[in-house]
Amino acid sequence: MASIAKQPNGRYKVRYRTPEGKDRAARFDLLGKAREFVHQLESDKSRGRFVDTRAGQVPFGDFAEQVYAARLHLRPATRSRDESHLRNHLLPAFGSKPLARIDKKSVQTWIRALSDDNGLAPRTVRECYRILGGIMREAVEDRLIPESPCRRVALPRVENFERRFLTAEQVETLADATDSRYRALVYVGAYLGLRWGELAGLKRVHLDMLRRQVRVVGSLERVGNGFRYVEETKTVSGRRMVPVPAFLVDELAHHLADAPESAFVFPAPKGGHLFYQSWRHRFWNPAATRAGFEGFTPHELRHMTAALMIDQGANPLTVQRRLGHKDIRTTLQLYGHLFPEQDDMLTGRLDELRERARVSKVCPDEIVRLPVTETK
Repeated sequence: MASIAKQPNGRYKVRYRTPEGKDRAARFDLLGKAREFVHQLESDKSRGRFVDTRAGQVPFGDFAEQVYAARLHLRPATRSRDESHLRNHLLPAFGSKPLARIDKKSVQTWIRALSDDNGLAPRTVRECYRILGGIMREAVEDRLIPESPCRRVALPRVENFERRFLTAEQVETLADATDSRYRALVYVGAYLGLRWGELAGLKRVHLDMLRRQVRVVGSLERVGNGFRYVEETKTVSGRRMVPVPAFLVDELAHHLADAPESAFVFPAPKGGHLFYQSWRHRFWNPAATRAGFEGFTPHELRHMTAALMIDQGANPLTVQRRLGHKDIRTTLQLYGHLFPEQDDMLTGRLDELRERARVSKVCPDEIVRLPVTETK
């Protein structure tokens, strides 16, 4: 049981013992504050939520290093990105600060500085906040702090830009304007919905021309300042078999017949894998401009895949599987606005279904013959 004693200097000293049996003390200027502390202390002990105040003196930087050393499941690209944000934006602000001294106010001040002083984009600020929140959440789970300061923090708004969806005819225009070495890449991006890393990392051994399928099992990922191929996709759902339209099988066959020897389906001009920035500057941007779609990005081909599938009557689950989304909510968030037209189509079909049922009841297919009574 905690005890309160008045000190010669007029302050109040609370002596208490942790659940592990360690003696601790806290000092307060007012008796009321000391009593509040004791009440909260006993409540936390009884509910199993007690946190030793000394445990939170671990510097944020040291704890963050422990957290990321234990995250063995992270993909190389994810680890590289997170550690870069940690090194450039989190450690300068919190590195030497004890975990227990990082409060909501200091987090909010940091968020404002990232936006205003550092000029970071809203998405980058949110990424940094996500990393901080994950580390502080683990500090709570390890009973180093009673609660995370990353709660109800105001974040910069991310503007939702309207996505552009090319029509099938416009894809033909874009393909015609593209260097012949990458004409097939335009079709694969538009009709199969692969991510850029999956496109650039697509290997010949992953093409099954007889079964008209593409196995998406790897990706080209940014690691540090470079890229490397990994036999991994962005999500578990990203590993998938994608059916290939017949016309695209022919396009790929012609492409491979003319392409230089390489493990990759779309190699760089001098061999090896494509480098996004240089390829986009040298080949993609000029083609998009010639076709009349200046500013159109390779990733927007993936959006077009979804739009074409929905236009042809595909349901959300089919679109999710084709694109390799981990969660169908992602599919609906990105492309849900394209589905309302499907509601009208469904309503019309329900009308047709009911009409057939009504007619069938009035005029059944099976004719029931009634007995005929002969009259004399």
